[in-house]
Amino acid sequence: MSKTQLSSLTTLVEPTVLIQPRRHLFDLDLQGIWAYRELLYFLVWRDLKVRYKQTLIGTGWVVIQPLMTMAIFTVIFGNFAKIPSDGLPYPIFSYAALLPWNLFSSSLSRGGESVVSNANLVTKIYFPRLILPLSGVLSPLADFAIALVILIGMMIWFGIAPTVGILMLPIFVLLAICTALAVGLWLAALNVRYRDVRYTIPFLIQIWMFASPVAYPVSLVPEKWRWLYSLNPMAGVIEGFRWALLGNQSPDVRVMAISTVVVVALLAGGIVYFKQMERTFADEV
Repeated sequence: MSKTQLSSLTTLVEPTVLIQPRRHLFDLDLQGIWAYRELLYFLVWRDLKVRYKQTLIGTGWVVIQPLMTMAIFTVIFGNFAKIPSDGLPYPIFSYAALLPWNLFSSSLSRGGESVVSNANLVTKIYFPRLILPLSGVLSPLADFAIALVILIGMMIWFGIAPTVGILMLPIFVLLAICTALAVGLWLAALNVRYRDVRYTIPFLIQIWMFASPVAYPVSLVPEKWRWLYSLNPMAGVIEGFRWALLGNQSPDVRVMAISTVVVVALLAGGIVYFKQMERTFADEV
């Protein structure tokens, strides 16, 4: 066989990428995401490198931010306002809530701006667009792991031993990530069309924090309003996180159930809306 024939045969058998429209409402294109998993890894790694490049303290900011917030909460809410802390020392009570909250807020912020901030990729090459918000919500996990070490040190300092509930910790972490992804999908798609959405994200996060049991326990919420309060998915995440690590009173099962249902509903709706809007991303971004 001649070299020309070999070249022609090689050209014929080269793999091709076939881009097809969605087949059904919840088509996540998991096969495509798996095929582009290296791109997902690169985006997460790039975000971590850019975040700490040419910084004075580096990853120390991951520890300083929750520690300073914990100190402020302890003085204002613990000492002045005398907010109850379910029998736990208030510093560790608030810090244990700030960990999942910071994970959620960072993931939501990066996920909501992920499409617009990667406009150069969206307009030049094809890849499953869902990778962008996924990379945004996954990169803060590295910060979370570092801050978690400080919490373990605080538990040793206050003499708090983990219980069997710690086995549930990965589930609550996953629930926090899913909550950030659910809301981030809506915001990422809206941010492409309405650029002022990015300015509402910090305000939304700030309001959401005070509507979540970060500085106070769920037990302060009147029983008759607790079901309405449970519509905030982070309420179940934070209460579950405290229980899993600190072994205080068991979280309200109704709060956990309602919060989980809300997360699933938001995530399903976010996927549908994001996949519907991604057809015009390259034109509008």
